[in-house]
Parts: sequence; C-alpha cells; structure tokens
Amino acid sequence: MFIGEYQHSIDAKGRIIVPSKFRDELGYKFILTKGLDNCLFIYSSEEWKKFEDKLMNLPVASKDARAFVRYFFSSAVECEIDKQGRLTIPQHLREHAKIDKELVTIGVMSRVEVWSKQEWINYGSDNLSYDEIAEKMAELGI
Repeated sequence: MFIGEYQHSIDAKGRIIVPSKFRDELGYKFILTKGLDNCLFIYSSEEWKKFEDKLMNLPVASKDARAFVRYFFSSAVECEIDKQGRLTIPQHLREHAKIDKELVTIGVMSRVEVWSKQEWINYGSDNLSYDEIAEKMAELGI
C-alpha cells in the first residue's frame, strides 16, 4: 500500500526521484498516466492490470465509458526507474499536471499520485474541510 507525501523537484530532462518507499512496490516496470484533479497516476503493473480489467467491463456503447477509457489509456506510458531512482515524465504528462519545477508525490493506497506543488496546494485549499469530508464518508458507511 502506498502512503505518505514527499516533496521533490524535476530536473531539466523531466526526471523526478521516486521515493524509495515506493520503488519496491512499483516494481521494475509500471504505468504512468493522466490522473484526475490535474495530477498524474502511477500504477504498478499488477494494479494497472486490475484497473484495466475493470475498464474492459465497461459498456463500449456508452459514450461516457469510452471517454473515460480513452482518457486513461491514450496518455499511459510504461516506465522504468533508472539506477539513481529516477523516472522520466514525458512532456505531455508534465503539461497535463502543470509540473514545471517543484512537485509533490503522494501515496494513495493502490497508486502513487504526482502533483505540481502549486496544484497540490490549490487542491487542499479548494476542497471541502476535513469535517465535511468526514460527514460524507459517514454517509458512505466509513
């Protein structure tokens, strides 16, 4: 399970350091794709396969389902961590997440999210308070 928050920067070649606590669980190869809320999602190959299986069961006749699948698969790239523990983020994904220099990498259970530092700050200030979130989770039985 991925947990924690780590602050990094991106170098001129588009490389970021993957937190050492995430490397073992991600494995040798993994998938990087557009995420929701202006971030990027990183899935281990095993978790990507589970996600893929769920998306395969969506009805192809549904316009929304097709759009959702296209969103994640069209931008997905298979990645590897280099010997220095770095991952290269392609330009189109850096643009999607508005990553220019400073970034935040967070663990979110089955995936890792990569955020520009400013987008992460904006996300935290633009959303519900923790009390409101707790109330909504209680409605879901959590």
